[in-house]
Amino acid sequence: MASIAKDQTGLDKFNRVGKGINVMFHLIFILLALLCVVPLLVVLSISFSSEDSIRQAGYHMIPTEFSAESYSYIAQQGTMILRALGVSVFVTVVGTVLGVLLTTSMGYVLSQPNYKLKGLLTWVVFIPMVFNGGLVSSYYINANLLGLKDSIWALILPLAVSSFNVIICKTFFRSTIPDGLVESAEIDGASQLRIFFSIILPISLPVVATIGLFLCFAYWNDWFQSMLYINNQNLYSLQALLNNLMSNVDALAQNASSMGVSYATLVATMPKETARMAIAILIVLPVACAYPFFQKYFISGLTVGAIKG
Repeated sequence: MASIAKDQTGLDKFNRVGKGINVMFHLIFILLALLCVVPLLVVLSISFSSEDSIRQAGYHMIPTEFSAESYSYIAQQGTMILRALGVSVFVTVVGTVLGVLLTTSMGYVLSQPNYKLKGLLTWVVFIPMVFNGGLVSSYYINANLLGLKDSIWALILPLAVSSFNVIICKTFFRSTIPDGLVESAEIDGASQLRIFFSIILPISLPVVATIGLFLCFAYWNDWFQSMLYINNQNLYSLQALLNNLMSNVDALAQNASSMGVSYATLVATMPKETARMAIAILIVLPVACAYPFFQKYFISGLTVGAIKG
């Protein structure tokens, strides 16, 4: 023990964490984890509670009266829920693939030291990260100039590229990919597209997974684009449907006539509060199940530019 203590000098001694500090860090992280998990457990509890128990006793961590009424009701609205789910899945998959291709290609180009427009385009990418054009200009360009109003592409294109993601890719390629690798491929006669898709992307899984995870979360959780550009209810995503439920309980009842149920009957019988929470659980569940598979690459991608021994 004495020899170990004697060896812990200099940086080792400076970086050593005491037992008290270590316990404090554990308590802080446990508290932060509880702040993330407890609200989800409350939402899950409400989704499995009866509507009468919610009105009488309010929200509880453990349901006072267990009921799967909300999930059975959602199952009955199969057409609307499945249509919204299909829109969310399509937008998430297509948007993530398109966004990863655009973001990584832009980051790769900006990371090349011999590219003549590197300085100018770096500023073009960086400035929107600090100064935003505003909602009015974005809406005018997307809805009027590009004609994306009531189009599925209005949910995909505005979120495809982010300046922050491009900077992450540029930093990763600049600090990880050696210039000699690209130069040797150029000497062998490979085009830039061939180099990018055959050499760069296969060895850049951490940043690809990180950007893909960012985009996947952004697309899956987005409802704002639907609120701005979508009037056709057939193009509503799950998140837009949930947002409508949050602001107007009658949102699910708008399709009453197509289901052969009267509007008044549907509004009177639907589990309002528990249905909202059940849809929230359905939205969170796929992301919660997918995240552990990307966690290793996600952490590696976030540490781009770190000092390596």
